[in-house]
Amino acid sequence: ILRTMVPWYSGTSTDLFKTVFDLMISVTLFVGRFDMRMMQAAMNKTPDESKSSDLLYDHLDGKDELWFDFIADTGDGGNSTYAIARLLAQPSLVVKSDDSRLIFPRGELLLIGGDLAYPNPCSFTYERRFFCPFEYALQPPAWYTPDHIALEKPELPLGVSELRQYSGPQCFMIPGNHDWFDGLNTFMRYVCHKSWLGGWFLPQKRSYFALKLPNGWWVFGLDQALHGDIDVYQFKFFAELCQQKVGEHDSVILITHEPNWLLDWYWGDKTGKNVTYLIREYLKGRCKLRMAGDLHHYMRHSCTESKEPVHVQHLLVNGCGGAFLHPTHVFENFKECYGNKYETKAVYPSYEDSSKIALGNILKFRRKNWQFDVIGGFVYFVLVFSMFPQCDSFRILHEDSWDGRVNSFFNATWNAIFEILEHSYVSLAGVLTLLTVSFFFVPTKLSRRRRALLGFLHAAAHITSAVLLMLLMELGIEICIRNHLLATSGYHTLYEWYRQAESEHFPDPTGLRARLEQWTFGLYPACIKYLMSAFDIPEVMAVTRSTICRKGIESLPRGGAIIYYVSVFLYFWVLSTPVVSMVFGSYLYVCINWFHIHFDEAFSSLRIANYKAFTRFHIKKSGDLEVFTLAVDKVPKEWMLDPDWDMEPKEPLQMSHTRRFPSKWRAASGWSDPTSVVRVVDQFVIPRTAVDPLLPDSAP
Repeated sequence: ILRTMVPWYSGTSTDLFKTVFDLMISVTLFVGRFDMRMMQAAMNKTPDESKSSDLLYDHLDGKDELWFDFIADTGDGGNSTYAIARLLAQPSLVVKSDDSRLIFPRGELLLIGGDLAYPNPCSFTYERRFFCPFEYALQPPAWYTPDHIALEKPELPLGVSELRQYSGPQCFMIPGNHDWFDGLNTFMRYVCHKSWLGGWFLPQKRSYFALKLPNGWWVFGLDQALHGDIDVYQFKFFAELCQQKVGEHDSVILITHEPNWLLDWYWGDKTGKNVTYLIREYLKGRCKLRMAGDLHHYMRHSCTESKEPVHVQHLLVNGCGGAFLHPTHVFENFKECYGNKYETKAVYPSYEDSSKIALGNILKFRRKNWQFDVIGGFVYFVLVFSMFPQCDSFRILHEDSWDGRVNSFFNATWNAIFEILEHSYVSLAGVLTLLTVSFFFVPTKLSRRRRALLGFLHAAAHITSAVLLMLLMELGIEICIRNHLLATSGYHTLYEWYRQAESEHFPDPTGLRARLEQWTFGLYPACIKYLMSAFDIPEVMAVTRSTICRKGIESLPRGGAIIYYVSVFLYFWVLSTPVVSMVFGSYLYVCINWFHIHFDEAFSSLRIANYKAFTRFHIKKSGDLEVFTLAVDKVPKEWMLDPDWDMEPKEPLQMSHTRRFPSKWRAASGWSDPTSVVRVVDQFVIPRTAVDPLLPDSAP
């Protein structure tokens, strides 16, 4: 029932083709031309947006303390997403930390930082990859129907008159770039017009929001769309909120989908200018924490002591909600943002583990991405299509010593490459296309010269491998022919063997077979004959090859040439697919560990479901904010019905969050269940802003 990780290198996935198409349409149509966020602003009924109940929620600010959670990048693998959802749903978690036991109550509020489902937003991915795992972890109310559309939110449960009275867990989320691929249509339908994500209540009406939390804490959830920044209407709402509602000594947690601080440093870019301006000119030091997902790992950087104004104290990335793992070691040297110096406080997985994981591209690329063979084998065949057959390949073995044979083999490889460049049309076109694609595949982080060199070496490795495989295959066929293992009886060797076995073991004294041949006008043996020749591919290939070598390719009819190249392709494809995966995986490994590029491509190929984490916050009565990041190193692959959940009495209208065992499935091996192996990988405290008692509080 739970979906497997998205096969990003599948050459046959319609989902991925749709993702590319949707992205092209979205970038062309929505970015800068039509923006759903503008429509949301236009639909707002309140002239003063800072007072709008559609955007500002203050129903939690009356509490003495509050526990809440943050995750991002869900809906890739079902196992990983459910593992995190199961942890979030538990009434409490008991975690061993050093020599102590920490007890974490369930978060009353869940914040999700975008990219809800992969690879593209549609009904299927949202329902099966996102909603389904959360519904298994915490069931929706008995009256919930998946097709229901909420017209007037919040649609509170029976007996609850206002949102402030609702005591169950709630959820707010922002969209990520993957949620924007269809212009935010699916996000609006499934988030802004639904009331439940499993057992989490959804009061949210827009794609961005502000939450007023207890003891002077705020959460700003920003919608960056596809260009990594907020629009003017959104900026106006948050700017007015900072001026009119947020107190001088209040503290703000800012949530965006992209961690611009890391990505801008990595790419040497400067994005999110509106967000930066909001932080600098309106929050003015009140932004204590900025959080994001998008990068599927955990990293926290804290500002060092400085005489300069500190715009953001802590920068936190946690995209471990269910998507494939991203590396951490490529961002090891990040140290500066907003004009302040930062130091790395926590990393998960560690830099050393991240670097070791990248080795999997050499060892596991084909096993993880077997669909890539469809493309790889075809590309290799196009590269050497014009080189078949190599009629004089056997001369390589004429040398007396093995050194001479090896030298002769590589000379033949070199000559074949030059023959492609000088005389071939189809293969030359394949070579030029491969060189072009290899150049543009290299990230623009490198200079144009380095991109050209790296792209050339990558393409050269594939071309050389394809030619070597072609010569090995031709040499193998030639050896079989010379040893009378192939091309001994023409196109119908298999049929001749069948006739011989038939006459020996099934005698026909009455002449029945002759009469059948006469009654069917010769179709009876002819059909068997040509059907067997179709399955005798090596013989057909060898006989046709011998004919071409004696008389030339022109001597074959068009049908015979097609049959020959199809036969060659079938065997060459099987021979080349392990090699193309090895070459491509090695390229990714070298790039990620030597040049720190292709961090997305090199880790999406591994489809790692492990190293999942969420961050749990606690606003204390004193106003300090405790932050804990809890992680599961290894995600279970097999689940079973939880007997505790199954045996617990269930009342007809009971809300699932009131149950002792809310999650339907647990790990098949109890010792590997997420609730048993979860651990704390980072914890810190953000103190409440001190208020000078001699100065009057200027908060409105």
